[in-house]
Amino acid sequence: MEALVKTNFKFPNQSAVYIGKVRDVYSIGDVLVMVASDRISAFDVVLPRGIPYKGQVLNQIAQHFLNATADIVPNWLMASPDPMVSVGKRCEPFKVEMVIRGYLSGHAARQYKLGIRNLCGVTMAEGLKENDRFPEPIITPTTKASEGHDEDISREEILKQGVVSESDYIQLEAYTRALFKRGSEMAADKNLILVDTKYEFGKDKDGKIILIDEIHTPDSSRYFYAEGYAERQAKGESQKQLSKEFVRQWLIANGFQGKEGQQVPVMPDDFVAMVSERYIELFEKISGNKFVKADADRIEERIEANILKYLQV
Repeated sequence: MEALVKTNFKFPNQSAVYIGKVRDVYSIGDVLVMVASDRISAFDVVLPRGIPYKGQVLNQIAQHFLNATADIVPNWLMASPDPMVSVGKRCEPFKVEMVIRGYLSGHAARQYKLGIRNLCGVTMAEGLKENDRFPEPIITPTTKASEGHDEDISREEILKQGVVSESDYIQLEAYTRALFKRGSEMAADKNLILVDTKYEFGKDKDGKIILIDEIHTPDSSRYFYAEGYAERQAKGESQKQLSKEFVRQWLIANGFQGKEGQQVPVMPDDFVAMVSERYIELFEKISGNKFVKADADRIEERIEANILKYLQV
């Protein structure tokens, strides 16, 4: 199975290229062309091998949810000329990611196990078990690092440092809670639990706050199966989940947590195939649609042709 791990397009009127952990973003005039690669990252490190169809899954899930939440907040998406490509309006991003957590999982659970009870200025109650539900979802922002690790930051520090104005931040919080509520309802409809997620926002040229990037994908979110959740919690068992947390757990088991001096293990073929299947499973589960695999031969040529056709060049 072929995986797209790198692009190097040269489009007419192209002014810049940004290579992210997973997405390659091409600036062309007033629009951004975002290619969702098959790269996979964990602990803020891009892993050596790509995951076939992962980029298509991420791109199409993001489109599904951007369309389903456009009544809550305007978003950047304009078109998708290829299964792995989104085209949208250019925005100036806020330098924070809005992370919202409904359950004590992932990073929050790891901090909790260390005895930390205050995360990003939010107090977590004593006596919680991993994967317990919070009484109310908590917002735990991170700084948006151009490279390296994103860092936890509190609401108070964001305002104190002037990273975001108070009026804008109040709006970001409101949008974050409303989006999480909608995402949780859509997940519940498919017998899933939206555990936690992150949102990124920017401002368009008119100064309007816009939802940007992906939302509710397995790269930006964690999902549990609702069926059996309570029973597993009562027994102290791990939750069955649809996210890339199982990739992080595999890395931890193989001696890697993104710390200095640690070597990134290379995923074997069977594990890569399993990760690909899990991504496709999540697409079908969360969207209710059958996943149709795009032609994986000469992926770069296909993408380039479709983008050029959209740009009418």
